[in-house]
Amino acid sequence: MKARIPNQSGRADMMKKIQQMQEEMERVQSECQEAEYSASSGGGAVEVTVNGSHEIKSIKIKPEVVDPEDTEMLEDMLIAALNEAMRKADETAEREMGKVTGGMNLGIPGLGL
Repeated sequence: MKARIPNQSGRADMMKKIQQMQEEMERVQSECQEAEYSASSGGGAVEVTVNGSHEIKSIKIKPEVVDPEDTEMLEDMLIAALNEAMRKADETAEREMGKVTGGMNLGIPGLGL
């Protein structure tokens, strides 16, 4: 009886493809984290920009919405704009990573998949 030796070139090709996909995933993740995502609320009264790491980069508030008697409305607009900007960041990262992985759920910690 002869021992079968697995096809080493097939295994090497697969490992090379996995490494290429990993490198592409790292590139896409880095690009998504550096990208900026903006959202507004209150008909454009408040605009927020965050990056893909959920760091707030800027907040713009139109002066006419600053009412010392109604700070709750301004707070609500800020929360809405921040949540929307972060949702955009997450959706973009998920979509771009899905392009690399072909939609496979790899369950890799830190990649949000």
